Amino acid sequence: MSAPQSLVDTLTASGGAEPAGFLNDIVEQLWPNICVYTGNMVKETVEPILRSTLPSPLSNLKFVKIDLGHVPIRFSNVDVHKTTTQGIKLDMDLNWDGVCDIELDGNMVPKVGIEKVRMKGRISVLLCPLINVVPLIGAAQVAFINPPRLELDFTDAANVLDFALLSGTIRSTILGIIESMAVLPNRFLVKMDNNNDYFKTYQPHHGILRLTVGRATNISAPDKKKGGIRGGMSRLMAKVKLEDTPDCYVKVKVGAEEEWKTSVVDNNHNPEWNETHDFLITDFEQQIFTAVRDDDTASDDDIGHGSTAVKDILLKGGSHELALSHEGKPTGARLTVHAQFYNLVSDANVLSTAASQGQGHGLICGLATVLIASALGLQGDRDELQPSVKVAFGDKSFQTAVKTYTPGTDIFNPSFDQAFRIPLTADMLANPSNFKISLVNKAQEVGSVEVDFRDVVGAAGMCVADSFDVGGGATVRASIFVRGMQLAE
Repeated sequence: MSAPQSLVDTLTASGGAEPAGFLNDIVEQLWPNICVYTGNMVKETVEPILRSTLPSPLSNLKFVKIDLGHVPIRFSNVDVHKTTTQGIKLDMDLNWDGVCDIELDGNMVPKVGIEKVRMKGRISVLLCPLINVVPLIGAAQVAFINPPRLELDFTDAANVLDFALLSGTIRSTILGIIESMAVLPNRFLVKMDNNNDYFKTYQPHHGILRLTVGRATNISAPDKKKGGIRGGMSRLMAKVKLEDTPDCYVKVKVGAEEEWKTSVVDNNHNPEWNETHDFLITDFEQQIFTAVRDDDTASDDDIGHGSTAVKDILLKGGSHELALSHEGKPTGARLTVHAQFYNLVSDANVLSTAASQGQGHGLICGLATVLIASALGLQGDRDELQPSVKVAFGDKSFQTAVKTYTPGTDIFNPSFDQAFRIPLTADMLANPSNFKISLVNKAQEVGSVEVDFRDVVGAAGMCVADSFDVGGGATVRASIFVRGMQLAE
């Protein structure tokens, strides 16, 4: 048996970058079909989310025309890896400079068009599981490793008084939708085999990054004369010629995980926090985005931004001094961050040791993951069935997408193929709750089952996978597994 791979070996492993000429040729031939598929997905998936997230009266906007034009997406710099779960992983750069004809219209908002879309990012394509029958691959999963850059050129801008607000809101909402669907750890799943087993398709996290925001140096409030943006208090102090000593905090974001914010350090050009937060890591190329901000009475000011890849900070020994920039220009300020990486292991002793020692307020001791593959044996009128599955653990609650009947679908045995992650803290492990899996129709719970946390931890591989009887002849196929944290070496 070969020795386990070290963290450095994992971080530096690469199949080598390759061109993507053949792939671009295929995409070019398929572009008309891709445009039709994307247009349908925008209407069916994106538009309802847009409607529910845009503020009134923008929530009335609908796509009345979707033409992605003749310029296809281009790929480059392909790197091929083999995954630990015996799949294939392709990382590649995506660049689209699209000339489009997209129109949005609403009852209370004039028609707005989008004529150009520029999108750039690096995507990860997972092909797994590998199977022994055609098409040889069970499913493909696509995700941006980091949030992509998106620029939209609007038409008919003069017809909208608050165009800047409109364009910014639409852009941020679209980016939010992309993030929720296809920015790691979220992946867009395409089944290539209808009998594909989601339990074999799901790719677990690499581990947990414990990030400490240390100290910033040479911090100063942005100078309005140099293009900075000041809040109300900063402008007032500038008028009376008082020194504006910033009250700083740091925002940190990794992938689609929830943004974390430090406390505020008042009146300090060299603030020190030494505050720590845990982030789930799905890819070592994920970026750690930091933003230092000045806490202001009216609105907070941007002071500077810095970033580094997870891989880079770990290869530097776990510490990195980030040079901060503001509006693309260096500020001279720096922010020091420190990181440790923990592997997720199926060892109950590791989990209990971490829980008993405590990891600090809010820090993670382990991770529970619940996979919901499908429900079977639903009863009732197919047009009245709108099934979903709800997962609860303590005060944490999650729910799958709601399924509805369409011709060709089996609404009585719907597939969900969704994963829910529950970071475990020492407080949660002191008296762990049961996992509750509920079958829901519309808004009504029609059956449920509870799984004891101790049964999962005590099972082989700290995993329980089954078709759980939720009553009424229906079952939910689910997998629950728990992992502890072990410092990587």
